[in-house]
Amino acid sequence: MREFLVEITTTIPEGTSQEEVDRRRSAEAVRARELASTGHLARLWRPVGELRSIGVWRAADEEELREKVLGTLPLHPWMSFAVTPLEPHPNDPGRTGGTS
Repeated sequence: MREFLVEITTTIPEGTSQEEVDRRRSAEAVRARELASTGHLARLWRPVGELRSIGVWRAADEEELREKVLGTLPLHPWMSFAVTPLEPHPNDPGRTGGTS
């Protein structure tokens, strides 16, 4: 699987009931745990004071990431995504294996 840096901004449509927001957020938490258990969601952060998320996600390619991973999030219709494909850096201190 390839890794992707994904920035997610969620914008709740005006007029959406708090009940609907709460329902989707609850379902979102469940889905995030499922995606983590399958290896698709590796890490997730929220910048201090901001209403966006930054995460490392995994998929075979960007199409799979967008359609079969991010597209399954309950908040997806309210989200915008900035996807950056990643590759290992030769000086990454967390890198395993030999040098190349």
